[in-house]
Amino acid sequence: MKVVRYVFKMYFPLMFGILGLFVAGFEILDLFLNIWQYIFNSVPVKTVLYILFLYLPKAVTYSLPLSMLFATCYMISQFSYQNELVAFFASGVSYFRLMFPLIIFAAVMTGTFIVFENKVVVPCYKTYNELKNESIHVKQDANNNNIVIRSENGKIIYKADLYEDLEKKLHGVLIIVRNDDGEVNSIVKANNAVWKEEENKWILSSAVNYDIDENGEMKKTLLKSEIEEMLTESPDSFKNNKVDVETITIKEAKQYLKYLKRTGLPSGEARSVYYKKYSFSFVLLIVTLLAIGLTGRSRRNVIIISLVLSGTASVCFYVLQMVTMNLAKFGIVTPMAGAWFPVVVFLILSVILLRNSKT
Repeated sequence: MKVVRYVFKMYFPLMFGILGLFVAGFEILDLFLNIWQYIFNSVPVKTVLYILFLYLPKAVTYSLPLSMLFATCYMISQFSYQNELVAFFASGVSYFRLMFPLIIFAAVMTGTFIVFENKVVVPCYKTYNELKNESIHVKQDANNNNIVIRSENGKIIYKADLYEDLEKKLHGVLIIVRNDDGEVNSIVKANNAVWKEEENKWILSSAVNYDIDENGEMKKTLLKSEIEEMLTESPDSFKNNKVDVETITIKEAKQYLKYLKRTGLPSGEARSVYYKKYSFSFVLLIVTLLAIGLTGRSRRNVIIISLVLSGTASVCFYVLQMVTMNLAKFGIVTPMAGAWFPVVVFLILSVILLRNSKT
């Protein structure tokens, strides 16, 4: 227990001190990036300060991995520089036993990070974006164009040239109706479609229906009432409502993925970001293991060399994750692989470095 207390007595002041510096840096950076927009729109100082306060949890998530990396490197370098490692080894305390409390702390922080991100960061960051956009008069346009939506488990496919959200109206409408076997039964063309709230369905204007017979020939007919009754897809599905999964809660992300699946929209990128919500938290454990495994490998300029080695390895992790996430986005690898492959690779690498570190 004395060893544990001694390690944390040195580690915590370093980590929290460095965390405070990085958080302040990210807050100042965010202020400088938006300050001219605040000035141009005459945003009150009180509002600006509240916006910066809402950004604070997000700044903590950016800063925490860096602070844990720097604190671990500096602490172990100090142990090495002051020959305390030699004293620990001579008294029978191995390097792994000495660093084990830090590994446990990093593992606990990994689980805590997921909860903190979901319960604190996401709600605050959402309010931060809404308040900032409102203050600088940025509005999201819900109108959409070139829309293709799959409904009723693929039985109905909507295609529209334009959706106007204010009027709840579709222009240049093409509707494909399929049977349970996926074969096309009818094709409906209409100049436009208007959503009737009281009837909870789309009303087509100047609609033309084409039935397809057994020989695959198209026959022009009147629009069937049963087809009209099937046009109940909500107007929300046609909005320009692409969601950044990284900025919503896990529960909301699951609902959004169900919506993408139901409407037949591409979901690879969103699914990989959803998995990343879990995998990215392991960066805290990875940077700690990398710092423990790489620190002290040089006898000269211990602190500088350790920081450079650990920092370079951490940057490699971020780069690999960026590459695999893009591969998942374009469907080259699965969303699961895009989010978890870098984590698995660097966890294995970290364990190998730890096993081959000083004893």
